[in-house]
Amino acid sequence: IFLPFLHTRKKMELLLLLILCQCTINSVKTHSASKPNIILLMADDLGIGDLGCYGNRTLRTPNIDRLAEEGVTLTQHIAASPLCTPSRAAFLTGRYPIRSGMAAFSRVGVFLFSASSGGLPSEEITFSKLLKQKGYATALIGKWHLGMNCESSNDFCHHPHSHGFDYFYGLPVTNLRDCKPGHGSVFLKGVQKALVIPIQVTGIALVSLVIVQYIGLLKVPFQALGYLLLIITISLVVLIFFFYHFRHLNCFLMRDHQIIQQPLSYENLTQRLTKEAMQFIGRNTDAPFLLLLSYLHVHTALYASEKFKGKSKHGLYGDAVEEMDWSVGIDKTLVYFTSDQGAHVEEISSAGEVHGGYNGIYKGGKSTNWEGGIRVPGLFRWPGVVQAGAYIDEPTSNMDIFPTIVKLADAQLPSDRIIDGHDLLPLLQGKVTRSKHEFLFHYCNAYLNAVRWHPGNSESVWKVFFFTPNFSPEDSNGCYDSHVCFCHGGFITRHDPPLLFDLSRDPEEKVPLTPETESRFYEILRVVHQAVDNHTRSLHAVPNQLSWDNLLWKPWLQLCCSSLFQSCYCDYESGGNPLEVHSG
Repeated sequence: IFLPFLHTRKKMELLLLLILCQCTINSVKTHSASKPNIILLMADDLGIGDLGCYGNRTLRTPNIDRLAEEGVTLTQHIAASPLCTPSRAAFLTGRYPIRSGMAAFSRVGVFLFSASSGGLPSEEITFSKLLKQKGYATALIGKWHLGMNCESSNDFCHHPHSHGFDYFYGLPVTNLRDCKPGHGSVFLKGVQKALVIPIQVTGIALVSLVIVQYIGLLKVPFQALGYLLLIITISLVVLIFFFYHFRHLNCFLMRDHQIIQQPLSYENLTQRLTKEAMQFIGRNTDAPFLLLLSYLHVHTALYASEKFKGKSKHGLYGDAVEEMDWSVGIDKTLVYFTSDQGAHVEEISSAGEVHGGYNGIYKGGKSTNWEGGIRVPGLFRWPGVVQAGAYIDEPTSNMDIFPTIVKLADAQLPSDRIIDGHDLLPLLQGKVTRSKHEFLFHYCNAYLNAVRWHPGNSESVWKVFFFTPNFSPEDSNGCYDSHVCFCHGGFITRHDPPLLFDLSRDPEEKVPLTPETESRFYEILRVVHQAVDNHTRSLHAVPNQLSWDNLLWKPWLQLCCSSLFQSCYCDYESGGNPLEVHSG
């Protein structure tokens, strides 16, 4: 549904951003081509094969498809990481996440708790900071997932406000199964596995100490045993308390620095996010604005409003995609639509319903650097400026948004750091036909996993894998036994020589090339290894924001709108003034 509303004809252009709510469409002043309004729409875990404009014939996405019909479709648009946190860091900064410390050396590659101390460092320059300096009104509505506090529960060192967003309405972390009662847990199986052996070892050790003490082989002070037992008991109590109250502690809605709903309610959530977006646009008709609408769709826990529930052919996942589509509208502003990474193919509900998306012909999904994990939708619409109905099959990256919109805002790119993205406008306007990305480096957390090479004198797109994840079951398309694939140890298989594919001929990555099937095999590997050496030399040591210390829950950083003893409960969405957040 598109509801045009014309206001002050001589000064205003029609705004066609419709987002799932029954609001009047606002109007926006037309700004010069050098400082346009910018709307960035980012889905969560959306598969490239979930959209009609990328070949899906059963999910209805007419509004997103309209972006493609009236704009440019990028068919080889690559996320800088197959996981939420590092991908979003790269998107905002135009830099590989390894450069900002937003790539993990441990198994866990994203923030899971609101009271973790890691986050996007304040030294990083985001496009929102630069646009704000050029007079743009800036807002982030939806998912953040890049940290919140450093040393206290109200320093907000990683908050969107600290990274150039004037206004924030959304979730500080992410949408998880644990956030919605009845949808299971992403932690339960892992916690059970992680605790079984330590509890057994601790129990055996305590019993053994008591026995040797009793028979006189070793004198252990009972006081020491008592302290040890007390420490273990307190640790278990804290752990049980945390996971029992996980939803209240980590799934909440904020407006700027204030919690307005804890725990989060999914009722009409898309409409509420939409309403906030529309109101932000309505408040900023006299200046250029940057709006990043970061959807919770279609990350689990899945949700859809009553109007969409049961309407699609693909269960709750399909309902969520179609609801997200209805929330997308268009205007003469620059509009960009993407996903932070590919679909999470291992997402299956406790009832056996598939809650993961569809990555089309591409192998793998979220958490892997197979094409299904990193090849994402990339749609641009800007009438009169970019080509309409064009398809571009050149390698591009979500890091390219940074230099593209910074240049459009007449801002200067930082000169004190490497920016890995490239300005896309010449490609989008058809002024050039080749991408500036000769090489793209694909990281699995902090480990260089694969390299993409698009030689300037060739149509080939070579992709070299140094290691690949071990799918489980072996003949499946994902890591179903562990819910996601991991990046090291027994979870991967290393390849020497590396696996080589030509994506221009084998986009499904089915048949690795060999020296017998590709005469330039060793020459290609030589060029790629040289590129890796050059890239590696450009990296500098930075603090690891995803270290275990930065990932763990710290009670003193906990945001709480009442108190821990009141289960951190409040709901100010229906009226009233929100309380300032309290420390746990």
